[in-house]
Order: sequence, then C-alpha cells, then structure tokens
Amino acid sequence: MISLDTIESSQLAAEGPRATSSLKSRAIPLVHPEEQLRVLDAADITGGPTNSGRFGLDLAASGWPRLKPDRLEIVQINLGKLCNMTCMHCHVDSGPDRTEENMDRATVDACLQAIDRSGAQVVDLTGGAPELNPNFEYLVEACVSRGLRVLDRCNLTVLLTRRCEHLPEWFAKRGVEIICSLPHHRKIGTDAQRGDGTYSKSIKALRRLNAVGYGYGDPDRQLTLVTNPVGAYLVGNQASLEREWKTSLAHNHDVSFDRLLTLNNLPMSRYLEWLMDTDQVDTYLSKLLQAFNPATIAGLMCRNVLSIGWDGHLYDCDFNQQLEMRMDIPHPHVADFDLSIWQSHSIRTARHCYGCTAGAGSSCGGAIT
Repeated sequence: MISLDTIESSQLAAEGPRATSSLKSRAIPLVHPEEQLRVLDAADITGGPTNSGRFGLDLAASGWPRLKPDRLEIVQINLGKLCNMTCMHCHVDSGPDRTEENMDRATVDACLQAIDRSGAQVVDLTGGAPELNPNFEYLVEACVSRGLRVLDRCNLTVLLTRRCEHLPEWFAKRGVEIICSLPHHRKIGTDAQRGDGTYSKSIKALRRLNAVGYGYGDPDRQLTLVTNPVGAYLVGNQASLEREWKTSLAHNHDVSFDRLLTLNNLPMSRYLEWLMDTDQVDTYLSKLLQAFNPATIAGLMCRNVLSIGWDGHLYDCDFNQQLEMRMDIPHPHVADFDLSIWQSHSIRTARHCYGCTAGAGSSCGGAIT
C-alpha cells in the first residue's frame, strides 16, 4: 500500500481533468467484477448465423477448441490504479482516489526476476498512470539496463503534473517508447471522454515530447498515439485514421507522431457503466458479436503477453486482470512464474473478449488484421 504521505491524492485531482468519478468512490454494485460479468452474461445480443454469443463456443467453431499461448514476447505490468484523471471510458476504474492499489518495491523486484526467466524482450508498463508509482523510474532503469525495450502507456496529461514534468527528457535519454492515449484528434471528442481541458493539456504534452525528439521517426524516441472510439462504435480503419490524425495534428497544432493504434472499447468498468446509462449494452455487444472475426484469434494479445497485476497476481491480459479473472494455473503469482506452465495453460475468456475479435481486432499493438 502507498500512503497519502507519498502521493497527494488531492493534488492529483486538482492537476488532472475529470469526466466522472470512480466506481469505487461511489460504492455502486458495478465496482465488483462479478457484477460486470453478470451484466454482460445477461445481455440480449444477436449476431451472425455462426455466432452464438458464447465466446468459447465461437472460438471452437473457428477451429480453436482451447485458446492457448504462443510465444511469450511481452511482459505487461500494471503498476496500479492511481491516476491524475478519471475518464469516462476507463476499463481500470482508475483515478486520484485509487491510492491503495499500487505495486510495492518487493513486487517490482519479483517482476524483474520473472522477466529474466521469461525470455521476453519487451516490457509494457501501464496503469492507472504508471508514472505515478514511486517505483516507476526504478523499474524502467532496471529494464533498460537489461537491454529490454520499454513501453510506457501514458495518458499525456500526467506529464504536466509536478511529479512527472521531468519525464519527457528522462524518457528520451533512455530510449523509452511512449504510447499515449488520446480519444480524438479534435477537442470535442477528447474532452467529452476525458474531461474539460484534457485536449489542450494533451497537445501541450505532445509538444514537450516533440521538443526532445519524439515523433520524428527516431527508433529510439518512438511516439505512438492510441485511440478508442468516442461513443458506442467500433473503431475505424487504422491506416486511414493514422493519415487523418497526422494531417490534422500537424496542420492545427504543429504536432508530429510516429504511428496510431486503434482499439475497440471493451464493455467493462466505467465504459460498461456508460453503456448501461445510455441503454446501449445489448446494442454494443451485438455490434461486437456481429463483427466477430476469426482471423484475429491467432494475433490476440493474450497469446504473447504475460499480464501482471499491481499485487503480483498473473492474468492473461489487462482486461481479465480488471475483471479479476486470474490465470488458470496452480499458483498465479509473479513470484511463482514458470515459463513452461505459462506455455501449457489455457487462456480464460468471457463475453468481453468479443471486443478484441471484432472487425480488425484489438491488441496491445492496435489492429490485428
């Protein structure tokens, strides 16, 4: 646990835009993963002639009786739920009030030991805002010293907070790849999802990253943007959206970036709450089911990623992590990580997985097909 003496929750709340408040702060039933799964299972959804609405059956009908891992390439570490923002679509239910769920040094060290045993060459750091964890820089330094590729999943506005304003230069010196979430290349879409003032702060942060060499094609200073649709829609074509975004941000703000990744919103946590409030749960899940694409299955992130939660428990992906669907192995904790057991286990799935197999698919690396 990280105390409020270490991280000032009230200061973070003042520094970060807010579109809503966390489910935990409101103590509503949906804060519990089992309630989210119940809502998804109860949804009345319709699909194509081969879609059952039961993800496991649709996998089997597509030639995958069991979803198994492939080659472990990425260790993704969720450093906690603390964040300077409270976004409408957040699948983690993160926010300034989530000070308790943050990884401690002992667990960070256990993660490093597991990375050494895994053979993975990429370490993907996420949150919350991972930069707010007091052990963040220690972990990055340890990974860089091992010659690993380090990805930081950044919400952009955190780079303007007092505790993180040094990070653009710090990242550049270490060759950390920055993967920044931005709902839309225009203000109205971004602020609607993330809170008033988010867009202007995001542009300011992007300019700071550009100023230290990010976003201009340097392989050691890669700047990636990630977008989720604003509303109950599936994401558009990644290549065409990248062209649109690059043109818009360059013309309107003189901002440059290297690539755009597109992800479907998964129906869970605060995005599920929004779907419920707007009476669109059945409609959105039906869209995902109707767009089920068997060609995405081989490239699903759960097949090449080890997901580690803030408390060290192991999961098949960050989405399963937030639903507390621990990896189906005898001892699903990072201290007990065994590569051979990971390679032989079966990946857990449920209805939310339709979000990753819809259309061109969604993965840590954006579209799959």
